Amino acid sequence: MKPVSLAYGKNGLKIMVPDRAVIIEPRHLPGLADERTAVQEALRKPLGTPPLKDMVTEKDTVAIVISDMTRPTPNDKLVPWLLDELAHVPKENFVIINGLGSHRANTEAELIQMLGQEVVDTVRIINHNAFDPEELVLVGKNSYGSDVYLNKVYVNSTFKIVTGFIEPHFFAGFSGGPKGINPGIAGITTIQGFHNAQMIGNPQSTWGVIEGNVVQDAATQNCLMAKPDFMLNVTLNGNKEITSAFAGDVITAHRAGCAFVKEHAMYPVDQPFDLVITTNSGYPLDQNLYQTVKGMSAAAQIVKQGGAILSCSECSDGVPDHGNFAKILKSKATPEELLAMINDPSYSVFDQWQVQVLAMILLKAECYLYSELDEQTVRDAKIIPVAKPCDAITTVLNNKPGASVAVLPLGPLTIPYVK
Repeated sequence: MKPVSLAYGKNGLKIMVPDRAVIIEPRHLPGLADERTAVQEALRKPLGTPPLKDMVTEKDTVAIVISDMTRPTPNDKLVPWLLDELAHVPKENFVIINGLGSHRANTEAELIQMLGQEVVDTVRIINHNAFDPEELVLVGKNSYGSDVYLNKVYVNSTFKIVTGFIEPHFFAGFSGGPKGINPGIAGITTIQGFHNAQMIGNPQSTWGVIEGNVVQDAATQNCLMAKPDFMLNVTLNGNKEITSAFAGDVITAHRAGCAFVKEHAMYPVDQPFDLVITTNSGYPLDQNLYQTVKGMSAAAQIVKQGGAILSCSECSDGVPDHGNFAKILKSKATPEELLAMINDPSYSVFDQWQVQVLAMILLKAECYLYSELDEQTVRDAKIIPVAKPCDAITTVLNNKPGASVAVLPLGPLTIPYVK
């Protein structure tokens, strides 16, 4: 047996795996020696737009859209650097919109953690509310027939900036770019539209795919109906250090960032494995069971049909309690019944998309979870809880001596695929 360090919560987790286990990690990129200078360079020499400072006047009302606490975007760096670059604009002209999608609002303490005390004290910040029609405005209808509602404050701002980070995404292909707007600051009916069963079930709606990905296409269409004037996205390594910055046009710069990530994060293997051990990249990505599905989906790409997945994800924030994820999971006894319900065209409930993905994984492999969740909560999700990671590993190896094993220490920061 050999030790492996997993990204788990804030402190990590060490486990023992068979010597033959294949460790699959991103090609390590060192953090930038001078992150601020690199980002500043991207803002001043962007892709597809003039330099940021030249685009914004002192009379503009500037909306900066950020990602919420469930994402590791270094908002505490990016936002102050943006404000410094736009120092000619009065602080009262800025608004920071926390792109929550359908997630819960972040507390003041969380916003301070995300942005720093000075930004919280000096700039207006709002938590996007996808469920309040008064905070939304209709901006159009996409080619898939969905009405597109976006945050009213954002739409009415005279200059729009979207921030974020780019990583492989389990049904949009890649995060960042248009996804900062949709679902980040979209209305709940719009979010449900581009997460419906047909979109999520499309074979092209998967890791690392942009062209032909209907989820990414819907997000892009929706975003362009109130197009950000400027985008700033970064890429991160396993230590959450910035490895590159992409700025400018929301499509041009984002596509450049996706190509960069695909080169360093996609990992081919020769054949699927009997057991795949995964994480959800540690804190803040592994705060709840809802997000944990992403790491499980990464593992599902290379697990054998009828194999096993062990996910080590802290879930310090629970399932979570808000939303419909837990309710939907408990509404049916089996993954088959869940999928039948979700695939019924008359069924439309927000959070169904995450249940749909989980149910498809459960039909492929036996799933174990090591977390802080209580056993019943895990069983309600149709997953097998384990008190120690070695319990699941031992069970699999006892049932199949010589089982092939793969480990994703950083979870969905690495996306493996069978050649």
